[in-house]
Amino acid sequence: MRTYFDHEKLDVYQLELQFITWVTPLIAKVKQRPSEARIAEVLDQLDRASLSALLNMAEGNGRRQRRTRAKFFDDARGSAGECAACLDALVAKNVCAAEEIDEGKQLLLRIASILTKLVDRFDSFASLSIIREEADAQGFEEEDEDKNEE
Repeated sequence: MRTYFDHEKLDVYQLELQFITWVTPLIAKVKQRPSEARIAEVLDQLDRASLSALLNMAEGNGRRQRRTRAKFFDDARGSAGECAACLDALVAKNVCAAEEIDEGKQLLLRIASILTKLVDRFDSFASLSIIREEADAQGFEEEDEDKNEE
């Protein structure tokens, strides 16, 4: 796939697209199953949250202010958590087996982990400066992360 925007180059964006590709047939399959449980709301929320994670990540990556970027990445991470909870609800309502949702949960764990690192990187409190040990230097060096941004 040809990339036009910076967010399309990010692994987390590609993982979110992969999750949407994975979850879409699951939603369609579950809609066709006979069930006594009220699942329409869960499926609708799962569909909306998967799109929200993708869109918030893309919008956040386009923002220039660090705190705003962190907020969008944090919102995307929250939506990934919502997706995981929706998958759990499908299992709890005996609509899906745990094995059916395992691949989706693994994708969501990877997505949430990357988004957590992005939030930490751009959060104003966590990224004002970092202290790191240099292999060939004695002691520690304080680094202003703003100089290293792309």
